[in-house]
Amino acid sequence: MSRSLYIPEGYKSALTLRETQHAIKYIKDIFQQSLSFALTLDRVSAPLIVKKGSGINDDLNGVERKVDFSIKEIDCEGEVVQSLAKWKRMALYRYGYKPGEGIYTDMNAIRRDDDTDNTHSIFVDQWDWEKVITKEQRNIDFLKETVKSVVKAISYTKRKVGLRYPDIAGTICEEPYFITTQELADKYPDKTPHERERLITMEHKTVFLMGIGGKLANGEKHDGRAPDYDDWALNGDILIWDSVLDDSLEVSSMGIRVDAESLKTQLAECNAEDRMQYDYHKMIANDTLPLTIGGGIGQSRLCMLLLNKAHIGEVQSSIWSDEMIRKCSEHGITLL
Repeated sequence: MSRSLYIPEGYKSALTLRETQHAIKYIKDIFQQSLSFALTLDRVSAPLIVKKGSGINDDLNGVERKVDFSIKEIDCEGEVVQSLAKWKRMALYRYGYKPGEGIYTDMNAIRRDDDTDNTHSIFVDQWDWEKVITKEQRNIDFLKETVKSVVKAISYTKRKVGLRYPDIAGTICEEPYFITTQELADKYPDKTPHERERLITMEHKTVFLMGIGGKLANGEKHDGRAPDYDDWALNGDILIWDSVLDDSLEVSSMGIRVDAESLKTQLAECNAEDRMQYDYHKMIANDTLPLTIGGGIGQSRLCMLLLNKAHIGEVQSSIWSDEMIRKCSEHGITLL
């Protein structure tokens, strides 16, 4: 089922289809170079599919159906990844990375149960990154400094895009405003989680919303997070104000990853202790895997934000309902 489609009044893309394709490549080239330099990351190859039952695939909120299939020559089932949150940490261990070093990759995924709208597609493309850290760096201050580095890379890319395409010139606020989900709920107690995000981002333009996954004081969650990759006390989302959509746009989910203690606590809270049967979870529990920080940065979302696009389908090819295609066409939104 689709979410509601938002049509900006008087919307018209500043770029032609051909110019848009050129601009997408330009953004991706500039941003990934900036990100890898800022965080000391190597480019690596990553899987599109993993073995079913391996424990490596991301379970997201635990209810989304994975795309799976049988493999002719191997006696197993394969799954299309939903993200690479767990795979990246395993890769850092296998490749022998040390504290201060990390990796990034292009992550393509299919999330068949996602609702689609201006910013959501069943096709997900991200820059997934992961970096080895020390025990002393598992704290809020280090998380905030890393967030600032990511935001600066985004802001730099926006400036470069504006120089090349003056019709979409503008800036991204380089100084993120930090706030926890509990502080946000206390500030807007009568609002929904999304309404809270919209209000705080409209005020501060660039926000890092911290502490996602655990329960708030009222017993509810701001949003769901899998219990076995982010430490819910040391994670968050980068939200940037999208003036075209008149709304906050989540461009990145990131955080310091679970250690043995937080993994045990979060699995228990979600009644998911059965996951300890997997090698990935055992290797965290016995301190074999390195401590890491990482995240995903939406490629299409960043492109639509920096190019002032109204729909994610203007910067990526995916599948949409006939109704959405019709409505977009009627209002000058050309889906690829």
